[in-house]
Amino acid sequence: MFRVTKEIAFCFGHRLMNYDGKCRNLHGHNGRAVITVAGRELDESGMVTDFAGMRKHIGDWIDRTLDHRMLLQRDDPLVPLLRGAGEQVVAMDEHPTTENIAKFICDWVESEGYAVVEVTMWETPSSYATYQARGATRDPAPPLRNGEGAGG
Repeated sequence: MFRVTKEIAFCFGHRLMNYDGKCRNLHGHNGRAVITVAGRELDESGMVTDFAGMRKHIGDWIDRTLDHRMLLQRDDPLVPLLRGAGEQVVAMDEHPTTENIAKFICDWVESEGYAVVEVTMWETPSSYATYQARGATRDPAPPLRNGEGAGG
């Protein structure tokens, strides 16, 4: 089994409702998503997938979807207020914890056809959470060619 990992940095803000601590307030992070994909076979170039292709495809999605965005739970009363003020808000079904952000990214990467093993989301230089993909225990799909996914 071969595995490759790509790290993609981005900035985001969030808050945790119903949390008794500092994170109940709006605040931001310089985060890093560390995405690992696997394959039993290599493509004709000798790769599981191309790092540059991962950066382009997954990195572009992170840039468009998460970077410099406020990640809030869908029920957060600030969602309509911030959107009304023209702010970029991602309304998540779950609390925007580091764990759920890792899962959010993993689910998207998997939906794009990557044989994702796990996503580790670094919230700070000393704190991270890892989400293992649902299909990580089965044989991965054949390798993608140059980071091509099902969409973009």
